[in-house]
Amino acid sequence: MGLCFGKSQTDEDDSVKNVEFAGGNVHLITTTESWDQKLAEASKDGKIVIANFSATWCGPCKMVTPFYRELSEKYPSIMFLLIDVEELTEFSASWDIKATPTFFFLRDGQQVDKLVGANKPELQKRITAIVDSTSQLQN
Repeated sequence: MGLCFGKSQTDEDDSVKNVEFAGGNVHLITTTESWDQKLAEASKDGKIVIANFSATWCGPCKMVTPFYRELSEKYPSIMFLLIDVEELTEFSASWDIKATPTFFFLRDGQQVDKLVGANKPELQKRITAIVDSTSQLQN
């Protein structure tokens, strides 16, 4: 399982790399307003939200990103969000992000689970559990 705790010093332009992090059914969150809008939309539609706090310079984040995109296409009943901790520094700090990637699972805007690290099997397991619990609630 991989974690990133700080940015390595490079001269690369991070803004170009955000494109590779979004895609599939993943919504890139660039403002607190877009966060509020997506959470309201998910609440209205009865969707669970998975918020991936990530960084373009983080190796484990880059490793898990294609899998996160695949999951977003496999589970359209879940809203997948991506937050770049470098772009939304204060917002990320308000979620007490200590390492990237950190995944928050939200129902009606409230945290129901959290996963720290690029652990693909555990991410899949938690999504499956949430989908199962949601379908049981609807039955």
